[in-house]
Amino acid sequence: MAGKTESKGLAPPNRTRRAQQDPWWVRWTLIALAVLIVCVLVVVPVINVFWQALADGPRVYWDSLVKDSDTRHSIFLTLIVAPSAVLFNVVFGIAAAWAIARFRFPGRTLLISLIDLPFAVSPVVAGLSILLLFGMQGYFGPWLREHGIKIVFALPGLILATMFVTVPFVARELIPVMEALGPDEELAAISLGASGWQTFWRVTLPNIKWGLLYGIILCNARAMGEFGAVYVVSGHVSGRTDTMPLRVEKLFQDGNNTASFALASLLTLLALVTLVVKTLLERKAQHDLEEANRLSGGGPKP
Repeated sequence: MAGKTESKGLAPPNRTRRAQQDPWWVRWTLIALAVLIVCVLVVVPVINVFWQALADGPRVYWDSLVKDSDTRHSIFLTLIVAPSAVLFNVVFGIAAAWAIARFRFPGRTLLISLIDLPFAVSPVVAGLSILLLFGMQGYFGPWLREHGIKIVFALPGLILATMFVTVPFVARELIPVMEALGPDEELAAISLGASGWQTFWRVTLPNIKWGLLYGIILCNARAMGEFGAVYVVSGHVSGRTDTMPLRVEKLFQDGNNTASFALASLLTLLALVTLVVKTLLERKAQHDLEEANRLSGGGPKP
């Protein structure tokens, strides 16, 4: 009787499960709203870029990209500026993440805040700051002019502006990874006689490789699409300081919509490739993590 009484007092599992779930109309409304927003803000604009770029045919599309010398130069310049900024951020990101994750020192919180600063500061403000520092009338302008060094309205200024806006990406990916890993494996390697470089190449780098690659992909995508800071420091000189985003804007302002959308489609294509690579890396990292967990838990039980 007691068992029957207890069973009567308990709700059936199906009813309990249904009570813990949202009503079906809430779920489907939220799903439909999310899909609608993504379609309106992402899918439709991306499709429209390629549609407008190919509206006059593949031949015109190709000619718009390769026959205009200023457009070719903007592509070439972007392929110089973005990798240069990424290389700097890889070195800085690893060093900063190592220092923050492995040591406690005065100013550590300030360093983390400064790394996050480009997320909060407008790129236009960053470009203006570089202009006020390194321009001909800026703080370092007279010294640079005396020594024949040109930063603003030249390649170094473009790289410097891009470096500033992309500083957080690699460091912010590596800091939590290195904090989660801890220093135990590195200390073990050093205690076994490994040098600092051997420890880094054979212990630290393999452990952080997925986070590093993820940060590099995000950093490169941000660098290739940067507009505001580069616009301020470039001078917008066609064939000299125009990167791909600046060239897209100039072509559109000149009324050359076909060429503008063609170059924009190339930027979009690079973004889609970045997204695919990012997704593959996430799946690979998740697979490696699951495999490591399986192996660590698959040993013989006592």
